Amino acid sequence: MGNNTFKTAWPSALILAMAALWLFFSSLPGLGYHWQWYRLPRYFATFQDGAFIPGPLLRGLAATLEITSLSLIFCFAAGLLAALLSGSRSLLARALAALYVELVRNTPLLVQIFFIYFVIAPVLGISRFWSAVLALSLFEGAYASEIFRAGIASIRPCQWDASYSLGLSTFQTLRHVILPQAVRRVLPPLVSQAVSLVKDSALVSAIAVHDLTMQAQVIASDTFLVFETWFAVAGVYLALNLALSFLATLIERAARLEQ
Repeated sequence: MGNNTFKTAWPSALILAMAALWLFFSSLPGLGYHWQWYRLPRYFATFQDGAFIPGPLLRGLAATLEITSLSLIFCFAAGLLAALLSGSRSLLARALAALYVELVRNTPLLVQIFFIYFVIAPVLGISRFWSAVLALSLFEGAYASEIFRAGIASIRPCQWDASYSLGLSTFQTLRHVILPQAVRRVLPPLVSQAVSLVKDSALVSAIAVHDLTMQAQVIASDTFLVFETWFAVAGVYLALNLALSFLATLIERAARLEQ
């Protein structure tokens, strides 16, 4: 179903993109803005004496990819742990999971980034890079926990009983029976959460992490190439998210073939 949704969404997305491009280019004459796209490539990369030298935007992109990759791993781990705790028989475990989810989901991400960087980071002695990773992981993990919890709850209880009758422990049942099925079912919303993480990572520039957004802010303020820089950055984020959606489609298709 997810693969069919992806296929049917492409024509609509293409039509919307073409309409947006038409609206943009048709409004150019009325802007009175002198576009200087020719100045932008040097901020991506340059070649000196045959050597490839990455520019600030490319270095920012590398930092964004590193932050989002680590945050994606940790947010799924935090989300899965919170989902398992919420389904635990322990009242304390359920209370801790509910406290984490409600506290994180009902406060702004920017406030959480500031709190972790200015309050928690000095105590733990962590850098602004890891502060950004921690903030994004906890924030997105709270939403991922609800996705995992729904996926686990969608598995019929008889599968738990059948696993126990075969002598499997709770951990073995989760690992070999429940989670493989649950992950397949929740893959589309998990991809949406990953896309949200990529976009939310732009907020880490608020604590001077030199990601793609931070580098764009510096370039725009130094060169006054405001529109060119931010349109280019928007295109990079769009390409990242489209690639992520395409990769998820391939994974979902491979998982369906294994069934």
